[in-house]
Amino acid sequence: MNTGSSEPGEVAVASNRTDVDEAHSEQGLGSRAPEFIRARRLLHLSWQVGVFIIGLAVVGLGIVMLPLPGPGWVVIFGGMAIWATEFVWAQLVLRWTKRKVTEAAQRALDPKVRRRNIILTTIGLVIVAVLGGIYLWKFGLAMPWEIKNQ
Repeated sequence: MNTGSSEPGEVAVASNRTDVDEAHSEQGLGSRAPEFIRARRLLHLSWQVGVFIIGLAVVGLGIVMLPLPGPGWVVIFGGMAIWATEFVWAQLVLRWTKRKVTEAAQRALDPKVRRRNIILTTIGLVIVAVLGGIYLWKFGLAMPWEIKNQ
C-alpha cells in the first residue's frame, strides 16, 4: 500500500486546507464567486443561476448574430467565458477551444500552408473576376433582377 512516504516508519498525514486551496486555484477549475457567496449554499445557488441566465442571454445573442451582421462567434465565446466563471464544464470547453485555436494559428503560419492558402485565394479571386467580367460583358451594369429574358 502506498502511503506517500518513502521512509519506513513514517506516517502519511492528510494535507491541510491551504494546500487543497492552492491546488484548486492552480488548476483554475471551479467557481470564481467571492468566498462569502460560496460559503452560503442558497446564495451560491442563486449566484450560479444568475450567471447561467446572463451567459445564456449572451450566447443566445451570439447565435442570433451568426446569420446577421455582427461578431457572432466572439459573442458566443464571451458567453462561454461568463459561464466559465462558475461552471467547470464551460472552463473545460474554453480550454479545449483555446488549444484548438492556438494549434490552428500555428498551422496557418506554416510556410507550406500559407503558400497553399495564397495560391487557393488567388485562384478563387481570378475565378470571381472572370465570372464578373463575363456578367458585365453580357449584361452591363444591370442588376440580375432587372434583366429581361435574353
